[in-house]
Amino acid sequence: MRVRQVGDSTAGAEVITCEWSEAAHKENKTQKPYQWHTHLRGQLLCIESGVVQIKTASGTWVLPPHRAGWIPPGTQHSILFCSSVSGYSVLFQPKLCEALPSKPYVLGVNPLLMSMVIRSQNWCKDLLTEENMRIADVMTDEIRNADAEKLYLPMPRDPRLLRIAEAVLSEPGSPKTVEQWAEFGALSARSLRRLMPAETGLTFVQWRTQVQLNHALALLSQNVPVGDVAFSLGYTTASNFIAMFKKMMGDSPAHYFSHSN
Repeated sequence: MRVRQVGDSTAGAEVITCEWSEAAHKENKTQKPYQWHTHLRGQLLCIESGVVQIKTASGTWVLPPHRAGWIPPGTQHSILFCSSVSGYSVLFQPKLCEALPSKPYVLGVNPLLMSMVIRSQNWCKDLLTEENMRIADVMTDEIRNADAEKLYLPMPRDPRLLRIAEAVLSEPGSPKTVEQWAEFGALSARSLRRLMPAETGLTFVQWRTQVQLNHALALLSQNVPVGDVAFSLGYTTASNFIAMFKKMMGDSPAHYFSHSN
C-alpha cells in the first residue's frame, strides 16, 4: 500500500504505518523530489537511514537519521530524498491529529516511539483493536511532548531577503561577507542584520550556518568525504567544519553517521 494512497483517504484504521525501503523507492534515491501535494491524514516520517528534506511554503526541514518530521493534515509540501532512504511513514486520521502540533516540525525519535512505529506496521489497515488504540494514544503523546529540533530553515518573505536567501541556497560555500550579501540584495548590512531575525527568527549568520548544515547532511548521507564537504562549504580546514557540525548536531560527522548505520 502506497503512502500517497493512504494519506489521500481517511478511510481505514486510525493509524496506518507503511515501511520505506531502498528497493521500494529506487526512483527517489538521487535528488528526485515528489511534486507538491497534501494529505488528508497527518503524517509522521521516521528516518532510520539516509536524509530527507521536507519543503513547505514557510521553509525547509531536514530529516537526518533517528529524526522524524511531523506534517499536519492539509499541509502542502514536497519531499526530496537526498540519498537512499529507509524508514517509516505513519499516517494518522484527522481526529487523532487534533491533539498534535498544528505546524510541521522535526523531533528526535526515542526508542519507545520507534518501537511503537515498527510494531504499528503490522496492525490491521482497516480497524484497530483496543490494544492498538492504547498504543496509538501513547504514540501521539510521545510526538506531542517531544522537543522540536533545530533542523528547520525558515524562508524570508521580503523580496530583497528572498533574493539573498535563494542565492545562498544555490551557493552555500560562497565566501561573501554580510556586507556583500546585503549589497547583492540592494539593502544595507544594517537592514539585513535587522530584517533577517524579524522574518526568520535567526540572524543572517545563523541562517547561513543552517543552510550549510542542511547541505552537509545531504552530502554526508551520500558518503562524500568530510574534507570534500568542508571544502565545498568554504571551510579552510575540515576541523573547522567538524566543530560546526558537532555544535549543531552534538556529534562529529563520522560518529553521527556510523551510529546511523
